[in-house]
Amino acid sequence: MSHWITKASIYHIYPMGFCGCERRRSEASDTPVNRIGKVIDWIPHLKSMNMNAVYFGPVFESAAHGYDTSDYKKIDARLGTNEDFSKVCAALHENGIRIILDGVFNHVGREHFAFKDVQQNRQNSRYCGWFCNLNFGGNSPYNDGFWYEGWNNCYDLVKLNLNNNEVVEYLLDAVKMWIEEWNIDGIRFDAADCLTHDFIKRIHSFTRSLKPDFWLMGEIIHGNYRIWANPEMFDCVTNYQCFKGIYSSHNDRNYFEIAHSIEYQLGQYGDTYMYNFVDNHDVARLASQLRNPEHIYCCYTMMYGMYGVPSVYYGSEFGIKGAKGQGEHADDAIRPCIELNDIPDRNDKLVKHISALGAARIQLEALQDGSYSKMQLNNQTLLFKREKNGQEVYIALNISDNDHTFCFNTKYASLTDRLSGKVFAVNGQASVTVPKNCSMILADSNIPMDMPEAEPVAVNEPVKKEEPVPAAEPVQEAAAPVCEEQPAPVNKGTPSLGVPEGRRIVIGGHYKHFKGGDYVVLNVAKDHETLEENVVYMQIYDKPTVWVRPLKMFLEDIDDHGNIKPRFMFVE
Repeated sequence: MSHWITKASIYHIYPMGFCGCERRRSEASDTPVNRIGKVIDWIPHLKSMNMNAVYFGPVFESAAHGYDTSDYKKIDARLGTNEDFSKVCAALHENGIRIILDGVFNHVGREHFAFKDVQQNRQNSRYCGWFCNLNFGGNSPYNDGFWYEGWNNCYDLVKLNLNNNEVVEYLLDAVKMWIEEWNIDGIRFDAADCLTHDFIKRIHSFTRSLKPDFWLMGEIIHGNYRIWANPEMFDCVTNYQCFKGIYSSHNDRNYFEIAHSIEYQLGQYGDTYMYNFVDNHDVARLASQLRNPEHIYCCYTMMYGMYGVPSVYYGSEFGIKGAKGQGEHADDAIRPCIELNDIPDRNDKLVKHISALGAARIQLEALQDGSYSKMQLNNQTLLFKREKNGQEVYIALNISDNDHTFCFNTKYASLTDRLSGKVFAVNGQASVTVPKNCSMILADSNIPMDMPEAEPVAVNEPVKKEEPVPAAEPVQEAAAPVCEEQPAPVNKGTPSLGVPEGRRIVIGGHYKHFKGGDYVVLNVAKDHETLEENVVYMQIYDKPTVWVRPLKMFLEDIDDHGNIKPRFMFVE
């Protein structure tokens, strides 16, 4: 794989929290405040950790947290202006740091101009076709006098109809502006599993036409990652399958768990490049997850040593804590405002550790996208190898209560730990003692440890000019009042219509399949690798047989040749 991402270490910033913004834009002044400029002051810190890419969470105008976009072309006034962000982007690029923006394309906020037009003009709005499942015979939780689909039953987030070409062109026009004005290098797609495949394919080809090395990453939690990460769609997906395995294998002192997850992914997805992380803006900070604080160093070594690109969530390099809460303020603790020179109980040892990991990733080709092979595995110790073009790198981890000596064959005369600088002479077989709760990245001592100077990111001119995207404003004929998103086909060609709001599984309940046959639900189980919920149920006709099916599929409505009905009807 030849792409800038293979040498990248990504620093993830949630701007609204990082910059200390008001929770809602209505609480802020109408005058923009240049808070986003704070990022420029952090550039020396990023470079000291060998970070060469920044992924920004939402930066565009919204009413609250950023995922309720109201204007895709305007920086939120709580963060500053477009010109303020231009200066940040220029400074990052001058220092060799690439820029990834959050693309929230599944839904918009209620303050988006198109939705406000529907509120005002109802059936006569030309934007009725922009949104999913508008129903002017119903009502919304906000008493709009009409119903609409809210993403994940959150009605602050109005689901866009990505089967409407005008909507797609509107979004592509915004992306074009991001590339041309800020020279961004990639996009992370929020709720990527909810996007249509045709939309992803179109935005893939569109961005490649403007910038050949543009990078696309999808937020995917459950399921088969190959569905979304492939040559026509995303380059990368969020590695939630290994996220849990990293911290839980350390908490349980069971390296078999994460080793199995890595090998499972390699078997399932081959060279699909993963976006690896130990925490982010949606989950508890790693320091709050670990039972033994000393295991945090091995967790980061594991993440940097795995196949894929490593990501560090802002502030976690200092070992700050933050757990998910409840209610309206559930995310406050994991999205704090922090000041670089005022971080209580900061762990500078961890900062140096991550810096050394970042240096090793830049210096060692095998760590970037080399093959993986397990060498030694026990509950509390793990040795694996990464290899590319003849270069071999060994990652050794020890979370036992004692020092552990790894003995293994290597072709090198001596090995150097890239984390501590310690050199080990090799006499046919390496013998490397790793202290308890420590890790090493061992490479040929002949490879220099000097870091190259970061080069500025070039300003890429678009390869070819796209035809201007039609503006959204000219009046056209009124769209049909009800917009129904075209569902993806499911097994046996029966179209899925999704799970109706409020429908829940009843354990022990008697259900009838829409094609006949009676079943009883035994339980709901989670897939060990993907955490996807599955229904375990038994047929109670003919020969009793136990079956397993995804929970969402079990509960969904289907279109049976024009007849809308539950896939499984609850009887009693």
